[in-house]
Amino acid sequence: MRLHDLRHTVVSLLLDLGTPPHVVQAIARHADIDVTMTIYAHTNLDAMRQALDAIEWKDLWAPLTQSLV
Repeated sequence: MRLHDLRHTVVSLLLDLGTPPHVVQAIARHADIDVTMTIYAHTNLDAMRQALDAIEWKDLWAPLTQSLV
């Protein structure tokens, strides 16, 4: 494993663990937050599912359906 691979793994894990991006940016010493988010922030499907599951969809749609009645 190269040093760069280890760095990439650490930065990716920090983001997956929910560390705020600006903190990861500072740890990685990236000048631009876009570098941190574009290169290192991988789509985590489990996190996306949890986020969507947390939304109370029926509560969001209720006002819309009531206005149609």
